Amino acid sequence: MQQSPVAQGTVSRFVINPEGDVDGFILSDGSLVHFPPHLGTQLVAAVRPGDAVQIAGFMDGSGDVKARQIVNQRTGQQLFDQPPPRDVPRPPPALRGAGLVRLSAEGEVMRVTTARRGEPDGVVLRNGTVIKLTPGAAQQFVSLLRPGASVAATGYGTRNQYGEALQATAFGTPGNLTRLYSNFPN
Repeated sequence: MQQSPVAQGTVSRFVINPEGDVDGFILSDGSLVHFPPHLGTQLVAAVRPGDAVQIAGFMDGSGDVKARQIVNQRTGQQLFDQPPPRDVPRPPPALRGAGLVRLSAEGEVMRVTTARRGEPDGVVLRNGTVIKLTPGAAQQFVSLLRPGASVAATGYGTRNQYGEALQATAFGTPGNLTRLYSNFPN
């Protein structure tokens, strides 16, 4: 499978989703590269921060890269997007999120993340922390969903060796959070 490169650069840091899966990385120029979280383990085995990579795939409307192939230019290792194996058991819906912990974060927005249709659904802070919002909740905070804005959030997520990410239950500016859901504590 040969695809045309859409981006290349040096991996600055990995990013994770609130469940703790590596599902992307940031290049040194600030570009955000996404790939399926079920390939995160393979990716961190093939690429590490500081490695030069070439990415084939496509750019979405926000300028983020959806990777189909990642090539480590130092080692030549390649990773291809492919569906998860059918025989790998997935946790039942009742157990999804069982390992999440309460987290809080604040800082300066480096990038706005987007959902499938291009609508904002969160931010990546300068320190690499990912704060996810539902697209509906994000619509309440249009003025804060821009690079350079100072934001804060509390919610549930994961902190591990690759980073920190949370699904916000409250979002706003430092010291002024708005509760997003009535059935979650602030």
